[in-house]
Amino acid sequence: MLAFLGLAMVATFMALIMTKRLLPLVALTLVPLGYGILAALLGYFPIAKLGPMMLEDLKTLAPTGVMLLFAILYFALMIDTGLFEGVVAWILRRVKGDPLKVALGTVALTLVVSLDGDGSTTYMICVAALLPLYQRLGMNTRLMTCLMLLSSAVMNLTPWGGPTARAASALHVDPSAVFVPMIPAMLCGIAAIFILAWVYGRRERERLGIIELPEQRMEGIQPRLLWFNGLLTVALMTCLILAILPMPVLFMAAFGIALSVNYPALSPQKERIAAHAESVLAVVSLIFAAGIFTGILSGSGMVEALSKSLIAFIPEALGPHLAVITALLSLPFTFFLSNDAFYFGMLPVLAEAAGHYGISPVALARASLVGQPVHLLSPLVPSTYLLVGLAKVELGDHQRFTLRWAVLVALAMLLGALVTATFP
Repeated sequence: MLAFLGLAMVATFMALIMTKRLLPLVALTLVPLGYGILAALLGYFPIAKLGPMMLEDLKTLAPTGVMLLFAILYFALMIDTGLFEGVVAWILRRVKGDPLKVALGTVALTLVVSLDGDGSTTYMICVAALLPLYQRLGMNTRLMTCLMLLSSAVMNLTPWGGPTARAASALHVDPSAVFVPMIPAMLCGIAAIFILAWVYGRRERERLGIIELPEQRMEGIQPRLLWFNGLLTVALMTCLILAILPMPVLFMAAFGIALSVNYPALSPQKERIAAHAESVLAVVSLIFAAGIFTGILSGSGMVEALSKSLIAFIPEALGPHLAVITALLSLPFTFFLSNDAFYFGMLPVLAEAAGHYGISPVALARASLVGQPVHLLSPLVPSTYLLVGLAKVELGDHQRFTLRWAVLVALAMLLGALVTATFP
C-alpha cells in the first residue's frame, strides 16, 4: 500500500502539471502533503513526523536554492551588460541565420561545456549564450531546452559526474570500469541527439527560413566593462571547477562585485534586481517546494516500499535478463526517485539478485546509467528548474516536449550497449 501511495503521488503530480491544472509550485506542495497525511492516517507513521520530514529536505536544498538565486541574477546581469553579445554575433556570422545550424550548434556547445560534469553550470553558460540567438531568430525555445538537457544527460555519465560515481560507490566497483565500456553507448546517444537536432532544425528552417539579422545591441550594454565582466566570469568558472569555496558563496560574491562595478549608483542596482525578480522567484520557490515533495517521498518510507515491491514483481524466469531489466527500469524509476534513492536503495538489491545469474556488479552498474536522459526531466532534479527558469519555459511544457525524445535517446544508448556487449 505504501508503494502504491508513492507511485500515485508522483503520477498525480505529473498529471496535474502536464495538464496545467496546477502550477508546479502548488502541486509540489499540496500533492505530497495530501498523500503524506493519507499515509499517516493509514498508520504508516505518526502525523507529527510529517513536519520534520519536510523540514529535513528543505534544509538540504537550502544551499542549492541560494546558489540558483544568485546564479540567475549573475548571468542575467551579464546578459544585460552585453557580455554574451560577442558570442552571439560570432555564432550568427557562422550559422548565417540558419535554424538548422543553430540546433546542431546547440548540441555541440552543450556537449563541450558539459564536460565539467555539472548540469547547473552547463545550463547557465549555454542558455546565456544561445537564448538571445533563439529569440532573435524566432526559434522554439523548448527545442533549445530539450537539446541542452539531453546533451547534458549523456555527458553527465563521465566518472566525475554524479550517476557514474553513485553507481560505482553503491556496488563498490571502479568508476573507470563502469564508464569506459559505456563510451560506445554514449556515442549512440549523442548520434540520436544530433539526428533529433537535424530533424527539428529542418522544421524550424522550413517555418522561419534563413534569416538575415541586423546588428542589434541590448539596453544597458557598457563596452568599457566587457573585459572586466569577461575576466570576472572566467575567474568565477575557475573557482567553481576548483571548488575553492562553496557554489552559493562564489555566486553571491561574484554577483555583488559585478553589480557594484557595472552599476555603481543605488537606483540602477535596484532596477536590475527588480527586472529579474520574477525569474528568480519562479525558480527558487520551486526548489524549496521540491524539498517538501522529496522529504515526504523518502521520509515516509514510500521510496523503500517502491524498491521492495519492484524486486518482488520480477519473475524468476527473467533473472538472466536482469541487466536489460535494470536498464529499462532506470527510465521510470530515476524519474520518480532521486539518483541517491535509486542507486543506493534499489541498485544494490538488483545487483544481489543479478549475481545469482552470473551478472557482475560492474555490468549492472553500467546498465543502471541508461535512464539518465529521462532522469533529468524529473521534478526532483534542481538543475532542471534552473534550465527552464533561465529559458523562461514552463516546466510542464518542457517535460511534454522532451519526454519522448529522452526515452528515444535512452533506448539508443541501450541498443548501443547491447550491440557492444557493454552488459549482457
